[in-house]
Amino acid sequence: MARANPWVAAGLGAACSKTELPTLVEVVDRAFRFGLQVMSAPSRESWRNQARRAEDLGFDTILVPDHVVDGLFSPMVALCGMADVTSSIRVGTFVLNNDFRHPALLAREAATADLLAGGRLELGLGAGHAAPEYAEIGLDFDRGAVRVERLEESVGILRRLFDGEAVTVEGKHYQLQEHRLYPPVRPTLLVGGNGNRVLRLGAKQADIVGLTGLGRTRPDGQRHEMEWEAKQIDAKVSVVRQAAGSRLDELELNALVQYIEVTDNRRAAVEPVAAYAGGDPDVMLTAPYLLLGTVDEIVEQLCRARDRWGFTYFVTRSAERTGHVIAAIHSER
Repeated sequence: MARANPWVAAGLGAACSKTELPTLVEVVDRAFRFGLQVMSAPSRESWRNQARRAEDLGFDTILVPDHVVDGLFSPMVALCGMADVTSSIRVGTFVLNNDFRHPALLAREAATADLLAGGRLELGLGAGHAAPEYAEIGLDFDRGAVRVERLEESVGILRRLFDGEAVTVEGKHYQLQEHRLYPPVRPTLLVGGNGNRVLRLGAKQADIVGLTGLGRTRPDGQRHEMEWEAKQIDAKVSVVRQAAGSRLDELELNALVQYIEVTDNRRAAVEPVAAYAGGDPDVMLTAPYLLLGTVDEIVEQLCRARDRWGFTYFVTRSAERTGHVIAAIHSER
């Protein structure tokens, strides 16, 4: 039985004024949610304090990425440490690399973490993209279509295990024989990416679809081509909506915010970011993946993203800056 969505709102919230911009979606009756992605910390207490601070600031989730690089913690262990010192904030992965774990073992880890966190786990999963990490640990970096094919098999297995089935699979990449999940719980599942196959998969199988606005990975394994034009986002959201079918009302749309800055000069703030990313400043200022401006301007930007595309869940990497925005939205409820 599906877990009830905790993020459905009673109304749109007074923080948003009516927009006259074109919209792809009908009125979205969901409250905004905010996640904080954190990387690591120099000590146990510092790590725990990040979680406490995020909860105090009103974040809905605190999330750990999954990269095999210096400076990042192993995600599942790290998020359990955060759950132990918090009571309401959800904890999760954003996102795990599917190629690093067998889905049956991942399901068991996720179910255990969800139980120990009191049902607060959001399991985020993606196809993997950073070739240097694969090379570093001796894994083949298959072409994108193969990695997505593995993700499709994996998510199908996870969904069935989380739904309580005894799973037998003879897939191209994974095989199981009458395997059941223990403990028998159902974590919230997010599928993240920006390719059409991944978005369709998330729309059909996940509770949350995460859009990154990022295209092909550049040679450094970390930076990406940008797909931030409004018409490009229109097309991606349309893929999700068409694939979701009757599930659409149950689905939450998430955007990964690459950078947030509270400033009274949006143009000056965007220039260095655009120079680093190789993007068009005018395009970047209208995308939901970059939040710049006064607190009121950022709130309006969020409202426009909800009105046009249906985004209600935003993940950032700055606790204090985002905290000002969260406070403003909460004050208008």
